Amino acid sequence: MKRNFLEHLGLYTDLYELTMAQGYFVSGRADQPAVFEYFFRTNPFNGGYVIFAGLSDLIEVLQELRFRAEDLDYLRRQGFRDDFLEYLHTFRFRGTLWSVREGEIVFPREPIVRVEGGLLETQLIETLLLNIVNFASLIATKAMRIRWVAGERFVADFGLRRAHGWGGMLASKAAYIGGVDATSNVAAGMLYGIPITGTQAHSWIQSFSDEWEAFHTFAQLYPDRCVLLVDTYHTLESGLPNAIRVARELEAHGHRLLGIRIDSGDLAALSKRARQLLDEAGLSYVRIFTSNQLDEYVIRSLLEQGAPIDGFGVGTRLVTAYDCPALDGVYKLVEVDGRPTLKVSDDFTKILLPGRKQLFRYYHADGTFAADGITLADEAPPVRELFHPFFPLQRISVEGLTPEPLLQPVLQHGELQQPLPPLTEVRTYARRRFTQLPDVHKRFENPHIYPVGISPRLLELRDRLVRTALRL
Repeated sequence: MKRNFLEHLGLYTDLYELTMAQGYFVSGRADQPAVFEYFFRTNPFNGGYVIFAGLSDLIEVLQELRFRAEDLDYLRRQGFRDDFLEYLHTFRFRGTLWSVREGEIVFPREPIVRVEGGLLETQLIETLLLNIVNFASLIATKAMRIRWVAGERFVADFGLRRAHGWGGMLASKAAYIGGVDATSNVAAGMLYGIPITGTQAHSWIQSFSDEWEAFHTFAQLYPDRCVLLVDTYHTLESGLPNAIRVARELEAHGHRLLGIRIDSGDLAALSKRARQLLDEAGLSYVRIFTSNQLDEYVIRSLLEQGAPIDGFGVGTRLVTAYDCPALDGVYKLVEVDGRPTLKVSDDFTKILLPGRKQLFRYYHADGTFAADGITLADEAPPVRELFHPFFPLQRISVEGLTPEPLLQPVLQHGELQQPLPPLTEVRTYARRRFTQLPDVHKRFENPHIYPVGISPRLLELRDRLVRTALRL
């Protein structure tokens, strides 16, 4: 019987991670102190920000990371050494992890997660960290874009059937962090405490001899949470009249029809006519929900046309990040044995910022975000100015602004420092931080670039190491 891949977390990695790990072990460098940092280079969706997500899942995975006997047998067959496999038999992650809070708004090139520990263990977790954090942050960001354009209207995640395999679980969780109100994913509802929602499929209606019988039966079964799918045959000539008839029957028995759902056709025109017919029938309380290939752009268009839609079921284009399938997050070595390191590139924008670092956020007096500053971990935040990472002649003034350190210790020597916040708190935090982000960074077309600078000390260190590496 095949086991679930989650039972083999030690093998859920790229081969070269284990190859390098064995190399560190054999050469006696397994415990050499090292620091890796996670960052991304480009905002997804041509947007202005990212919602950081996946931290709780990463912590859970790191604390459960083990190599089973059958994992080690498999690696032995791949040619790995017995002494290295014996080491893996007792392996536990004992490193230290610093991170911004889950739900934080972050920007390109910022150190979002910092991992400290032995060279072997910090290297070995690279693929796991990138797999979890890149995907979760991408989906949370997409969800926040949808939430922003939908305003306070109801938004549900309907994407499980189109999700990328088991990634649907992480997608539902990340979408909730990003702002959706509920999910159709029942497992995510149970495991994560996300409200669940759903109506019926066209197959329910097709299985009856006529549409009214299908609606009537459903309403009898679920009189207090009845939403009727009205577009199986003809939305205005069949679905709406039958829904109105069922709504009146529910009223006669002391209940109310919750809503109708339109899943095809001209959603703007159909929702307007549906609202008119419902209001004329005295059913102004019945809400209108829509679905079918929705995303932030379609929702914006519908609302700009005055569509009286009360809620949206968003599926494929949310949980697959349809228009931007990956976040380009990377995990890079920035210090080894106390020595800052960097990777040099012909493309100056790909030269790493070396050394163990801290991230500061600067605020205006009204609490809105002003700028972010990247410093070395042991220095105070600059109080006058920051330097552009690639164009040092460009300066960012921070005089008079209030700084706050964003990287905080989450794991110390593999042990959780304090309980992780519940998912609802993470979601609330993301929404609150989003209100602090100026609107010029939220727009879909040509968002204003959020100012991120580096400290004078970090600039000097980077330039000195580059000159040394190039023998200038």
